[in-house]
Amino acid sequence: MVELGYTLSSEEHPPNDLVEHAVRAEELGFDFVSISDHFHPWIRAQGHSPFVWTTLGGVARETDDLDVGVGVTCPTMRIHPSIVAQAAGTVAKLFEESGQRFYFGVGTGENLNEHVQGDHWPEHEIRLEMLEEAVAVIRKLWSGERVSHHGEHYDVQDARLFTLPEENPPVCVSAYGDRAAKAAARIGEGFWSVGPQDVVETFEEEGGEGPKFSQLTVCYADDEDEAVETAHENWPNSVLPGELAAVLPTPTHFEQATEMVSQEDVREADSIVTDPDPETHVENIEEFVDAGYDHVYVHQIGPNQEDFFEFYDENVLPEFE
Repeated sequence: MVELGYTLSSEEHPPNDLVEHAVRAEELGFDFVSISDHFHPWIRAQGHSPFVWTTLGGVARETDDLDVGVGVTCPTMRIHPSIVAQAAGTVAKLFEESGQRFYFGVGTGENLNEHVQGDHWPEHEIRLEMLEEAVAVIRKLWSGERVSHHGEHYDVQDARLFTLPEENPPVCVSAYGDRAAKAAARIGEGFWSVGPQDVVETFEEEGGEGPKFSQLTVCYADDEDEAVETAHENWPNSVLPGELAAVLPTPTHFEQATEMVSQEDVREADSIVTDPDPETHVENIEEFVDAGYDHVYVHQIGPNQEDFFEFYDENVLPEFE
């Protein structure tokens, strides 16, 4: 059975709106929400990028029966893993006290968000090493014991977390290729991706277990031309090829790169659903399920969230009850 979620798109909405969207998602019967962790939006037209850990406090306060995941945090450069351990532990405690579950998604990050302290942006192999060590540091601190750690990338001295949940949240590791999927199986308790990536099988063959998350990006409007126009204006970055999303450093660079993306590119892209036919949305979710994902969350591009909520409430959610 698949659980359906909704994306709290931090790049497009201010924090109070994100909290309200979480409440609305709970009212309609979404099983969970996922929230992004960015320092910058991809492009300036998106307009926002609130601090994820503060926003999650608001979501915890205003929801009662909604699981939540951060999808995903990079605990390696912008914030030291010891501080990420404290932030995630506190948030997990908040949700635990109301019976909600928190999923801690982690990944190797993008230069867009992680360069802001002037650190060198390393190659993926090094970033993966950093992620493995960061997760080890976080787990040590989640033990509640006093921790000193002196590793290849991080130092922690005489640190102890005093506010922790009774049960630590599952660490769900993001992966888009076989190497990262193997690392996810080795260090994680779950898997995280965007789109129906075909690496779930690798994760499972390597002994990976736990929930498997992925995001379906859509732009719903009554008219497909309107949806294409909205997606092109607000989210052309998802059509960029290859590793550009991981290496470009600023929203200005993304804007320059997305000048190559046309509205027709958006219409034809596999990465965005703009068709208002409910069956298209149902079929896309089923494609994720067939690929091995058991948690699929939907990102509605643009300011019009309420029409999306009504459309999914009437046409899509009932198909998966």
